[in-house]
Amino acid sequence: MRTTICEMFGVDFPIFAFSHCRDVVAAVTNAGGFGVLGAVAYSPEQLDTELTWIDERVGGRPYGVDVLVPGRIDSSVTDLGTRLADAIPQRHRDFVTHLFGKYGLDAREPLPVSLSAYADEVGRRVTAEGAGGLIDVALRHPIRLIASALGPPPPEMADKARAAGVPVAALVGTVEHARRQVAAGVDVVVAQGTEAGGHTGEISTMVLVPQVVDAVDVPVLAAGGIADGRQMAAALALGAEGVWCGSVWLTTEEAETPPSVRDKMLSAASSDTVRSRCRTGKPARQLRSAWTQEWDEAPESPGALPMPLQLLLAEGAMAGINRAAERGDPGARELAGYFVGQVVGQLNQVKPARRVVHDMIEEFASAVARMRAVTHDDAPAVPGGISFPSEDVEGRETTEV
Repeated sequence: MRTTICEMFGVDFPIFAFSHCRDVVAAVTNAGGFGVLGAVAYSPEQLDTELTWIDERVGGRPYGVDVLVPGRIDSSVTDLGTRLADAIPQRHRDFVTHLFGKYGLDAREPLPVSLSAYADEVGRRVTAEGAGGLIDVALRHPIRLIASALGPPPPEMADKARAAGVPVAALVGTVEHARRQVAAGVDVVVAQGTEAGGHTGEISTMVLVPQVVDAVDVPVLAAGGIADGRQMAAALALGAEGVWCGSVWLTTEEAETPPSVRDKMLSAASSDTVRSRCRTGKPARQLRSAWTQEWDEAPESPGALPMPLQLLLAEGAMAGINRAAERGDPGARELAGYFVGQVVGQLNQVKPARRVVHDMIEEFASAVARMRAVTHDDAPAVPGGISFPSEDVEGRETTEV
């Protein structure tokens, strides 16, 4: 394929695959796309190990990393003398204990004191300083992209990337955010609609992408609601130079998704997702579950904490929930969930990531051929297609589309 993004990054297909799983990243890159590893899941030492693993398997093909740098977080994160686990109110701890009891799990403390040091390290990964440490590690590897989510990239991050010759991308949910990101010096904008899994805004992809394309002078990737070639073709028709996908990889053979959660995804409808703060403290689309319903609807819910405190509380609890769900615990299976977009309704089969890439390209080609058939007399007929006459009603020659 020939798009600005393909030329910019040296890829066969403008498919960017965001994943926290190194296996998915390597598989997509090796299939001709561009894998992007979510770095916030790792400490600097772990990230170095993951990127070395990828380096050894992609043979110099391009891949990138994504960091999380929200514009607003809880003030306790900036106080290095504060143990983040201690900043979680007892009321919120008690609510998690209540949920464990209500759904028949062991009422264990989701963040025991012994994990305080670990909680501090995890929670501070979402600060500019924490992301900077991850970027320092990433730049010691042959990455081809650094992506920033939830806010403009810190100037230090952009400067380091620019000095290393690595382009910077940023995810946005509004036109205003896109303009702000370009003013901050990003090279690629990812226009992500509300259909997307994870942290996302309120504007749909179909509405957002063309507005962002018109507003900025850098290449745009479309994200949100894109899991097959038809949706990819629609994104390019809207003016995007490629697509950024996340949810579609969650049901691949390589994905990190716990089997019990993957099974829920495979049987879910698009209406089975919800945008909630209950997992991270920021609005994030995820599977609707007993966890989301209790936090968002129960009268006794204390409400979500700011990021990263809610993230630490939820992930501490989810670790135990997922273990119990894998043992077949019915209450844990009700509570278990994960970030996923509305395309979950079309994810009904487990495939290798490489096959997902190839299927998307084949579907893309078919979609393009169908559109040609709609506008060309000499193209193969398509059921329901529209053919334009060679002359208009006044006898004047018309221009072929």
